[in-house]
Amino acid sequence: MKAEDLKLNELFDFSEGAISLHGRRLVLHSINAFAQFRKDLIGMLGMDQARRVLTRFGYFWGQADAAAMKRIFQWDSPMEWLKAGPRMHQLQGAALVKVKNVEFDPPAGKFAMEVIWRDSGEAEEHMLEFGGTVHPVCWMLTGYASGYASFCLGKNVYFAEIACRCAGDEVCRAIGKDCDSWGEEAQSHAAYFQAEDIQGKVLRLSEEIRRKTLELASRNKRISVLERELHPDLVEARSESLRRVLHLASRVARFDTSILITGESGVGKEVMARHIHGLSSRAEGPFVVVNCGALPETLLESELFGHKAGAFTGAVSDRTGLLEEAAGGTAFIDEIGDVSPAVQIKLLRFLQEKEITRVGETRTRKIDTRIISATNRDLSLAARAGDFREDLFYRLSVIEVHIPPLRERREDILPLSRHFVERFAKKLGIPGLRLHATTLNHLQAYEWPGNTRELENALERAAVLSSGGVIRPEDLPPSVTGSAPPTLERPRAAMMRPLADVEKEHILSVLERAGGNRTRAAQVLGISQATLWRKLKSYEV
Repeated sequence: MKAEDLKLNELFDFSEGAISLHGRRLVLHSINAFAQFRKDLIGMLGMDQARRVLTRFGYFWGQADAAAMKRIFQWDSPMEWLKAGPRMHQLQGAALVKVKNVEFDPPAGKFAMEVIWRDSGEAEEHMLEFGGTVHPVCWMLTGYASGYASFCLGKNVYFAEIACRCAGDEVCRAIGKDCDSWGEEAQSHAAYFQAEDIQGKVLRLSEEIRRKTLELASRNKRISVLERELHPDLVEARSESLRRVLHLASRVARFDTSILITGESGVGKEVMARHIHGLSSRAEGPFVVVNCGALPETLLESELFGHKAGAFTGAVSDRTGLLEEAAGGTAFIDEIGDVSPAVQIKLLRFLQEKEITRVGETRTRKIDTRIISATNRDLSLAARAGDFREDLFYRLSVIEVHIPPLRERREDILPLSRHFVERFAKKLGIPGLRLHATTLNHLQAYEWPGNTRELENALERAAVLSSGGVIRPEDLPPSVTGSAPPTLERPRAAMMRPLADVEKEHILSVLERAGGNRTRAAQVLGISQATLWRKLKSYEV
């Protein structure tokens, strides 16, 4: 590692409420506020004592940074570790630091360095309150340089400022030497550094940070493993709307109340149902998925409730239905809006009495199964129109969890994208797979009519077509990269169109983009091929 390789974004963690340097907490401060602090300090203690306090402040800062550089990196040489001090000082905004001359003889313990500080923040602080002076005033800067070099050498090193902007010089300049090289002059500098065992305190602090960092990493790893085991498909929710949905889901999960999950195709209704099941008291029980749109009407009743041998042609033996298989757990009934009136009646009885009757049987069976259903239809509208039983709708939707479409929560696109990229890196064996920065703009600009499912499919395609482990815009589907950035407002005429017209236009548009491939179009739309066939038939396509 070389000092010039140090980068701000790799060293410092800038998260809201906590800035840190690999475990050591930092706080930004205002130059104006510190200028006032310096003025008060000089007013209360006098110039000499104020200089001593500020020099010791910088000295401790430099020692702490030297300890951090030793703890974090393996340096190419002791000289690189030393040169990392000026680089760190610059990265933290103290000044633009240039090292002019360095003489370093480790066996002899000899050290000499000349540094130039351009745009010194400390000089600016002093001039804000006092204007120009005849003496150098970069006391914290000299303290920092002295503390850093002293820690590296394991012996006292003092820096002295020989030119300063406050004194009318173009730049601030300082010379640092080990104590022996200063000779008799050392005593005049040492007076400003006399204090308790600063280096010993820094070493103890560094060891404590190391221990805490290891503990925190171990704890975070355990938490991450547990979260993946419980909710493998849920990722960070950044949008307020999705956070509200997750909060509601967590509140209702522990009760056996029926839940209806609504939202457009592909928003992740099954993922949400699994999340609710995982938080419930039934988490150890089975989670059984019933996709009503993927089953012919003649088979759906048998799949849900089971049948007796001989009940119909092909029923050669008794069969347990999916609701019965989910006993002690949760049955997730997807596309509930597509079930026939006959099945609706039997579902209503099950929800009321918690009992089923297999096809071809007359006796009832008590079943302890929780029902979570989902639909992309407006069931309340369908119930009022007589297309869905109103009493069943009320039974299913005791709690309704509505998942907003992806275009209404664009903050979630990037976390989802990175989650899918990480998954495909493992699935496809592409270590280090990542998104190119220019790809992010296209992902966020696209409307994602197929929601999360379309995003997932687009990124799997992009991962397969990527080169060098980087997903670039040209790897995305043309429909994504060719889309215009979203507008904040839609034309009033478009907003006033009937929902059926908008749905038809969208389905036909997706089918056209899929080149007429109905299987692909159904995947993007998040509906079954049977549902797509019925829709197209109604459009006379």
